[in-house]
Amino acid sequence: MCPDRWIQRTTTAGVLLLAFIAAVVSFRHMHQLCLRHGEDPLAAVLIPLAVDGAIVVASMSILLAGRYGSRGGLLAWGMLVVASLASLGANVAVAEPSLIGRIIAAWPSAALIGSYELLMMQIRRLAAMSGVIDAGGATTSGSTVVLAWPATNGVGTAPDVSGMVPDLRRIAWQWAQANRLPDGALPSGRAIAEQFRRSPRWGRWIKRAGLAGELR
Repeated sequence: MCPDRWIQRTTTAGVLLLAFIAAVVSFRHMHQLCLRHGEDPLAAVLIPLAVDGAIVVASMSILLAGRYGSRGGLLAWGMLVVASLASLGANVAVAEPSLIGRIIAAWPSAALIGSYELLMMQIRRLAAMSGVIDAGGATTSGSTVVLAWPATNGVGTAPDVSGMVPDLRRIAWQWAQANRLPDGALPSGRAIAEQFRRSPRWGRWIKRAGLAGELR
């Protein structure tokens, strides 16, 4: 098994364990908090499930986006942050009124949030590397990736990046420069995105960032 995949699977297992721990702890705390503030027993069960459910839905949306090299969008991250803060707040609210007591109560949720973002960083990095290989029809030789870029409009291939750690954004910008239109203009953001199997918004960002000198 590839070391990167082994690391990612280990991190995933750790995140799942932390998610289970945080879910159990936060459910108990939110249930207790709801009862304390006058909710009936049924609502005291459903409200924590609604909060944890929002975390699961937002997390899965971000996870799916991460597999394609995206960050997941404002709505998904907003839901995740708000639901996580609600869970964190409930944990702190029912804790013993001391600094140590609040830290202990808040730790499972805080650890889950941090470890989840670390997992997303790993997934996005792997997605970027696989996107480079898929887009170029690459072959591998040992640890070196050799990319054979398809030409567009009869223009030559993009610069050779053999032996480098692929950075999909910079490579996309190099491809755009190497595949200018007959009038010398750069390909459209949509064309760049289609070449690298990404969204049109991603392609437009590549073009803007490249023209601004951010992808040198």
